[in-house]
Amino acid sequence: MRENYLTASKGGNQDNYELTCEKWRQLFLEMDQEMLLERFRLEGDSETLRIRYFGEMYQIDRRTGMIMLQKDPDRRLAFNTVMSIYHLFYYAKEEAAVKGEFVPFRKVRRAAPFDPAFQRTVVKPLAKIFEGHSEELKQACENLGGEPVRQGDVGYVIQAFDCMPLTVLFWDGDEEFEAQANILFDADITDFIHEETVVCVAADLVRRLAEEAGFAVSERLMGNDIAKK
Repeated sequence: MRENYLTASKGGNQDNYELTCEKWRQLFLEMDQEMLLERFRLEGDSETLRIRYFGEMYQIDRRTGMIMLQKDPDRRLAFNTVMSIYHLFYYAKEEAAVKGEFVPFRKVRRAAPFDPAFQRTVVKPLAKIFEGHSEELKQACENLGGEPVRQGDVGYVIQAFDCMPLTVLFWDGDEEFEAQANILFDADITDFIHEETVVCVAADLVRRLAEEAGFAVSERLMGNDIAKK
């Protein structure tokens, strides 16, 4: 099933954005919500389901399917966030399990065609945002509940969802070399989510790290469209 949500998320076609979100809202309403509660160990009641994503709690209205940030219900959510939550519910295989082996994006099953988008909207912005700011990145990772690993100048495992660990790696620049960064994924991440959506999840991680570090970053996280406070 090939989706056009990466194109929509670039902001050039608002109608496409809205139509795609509406499609997935309707698909959510067709899902077995009691099964979702049990399978993903969600919090919930008769009105909402609640899921933690990069350290923030989101709630899904069980009647309308609308997703909102629990602490700020009126905030307009990033397209990547909406798609990542809906797609986890829709694409996760019944037997899905975390493998515990981290691989680069190009080795994620079926993800290679999306590597240019991953490099452009994730890797390059991550390196650019935090160049010269290793300590801010460390603190941001810890704010998101990250566990340190002995890789890079900064390395942390951070949970997107409870079932979806990612590894952030960063090497700061110097007089000769620019900063470098990468994000690694569980080898079986596509048992939980569509391969194209992996880019959305990773871009959301960069956005959340920037927020925690106090940097203002454009919603689209394009490499030439980054602003720091």
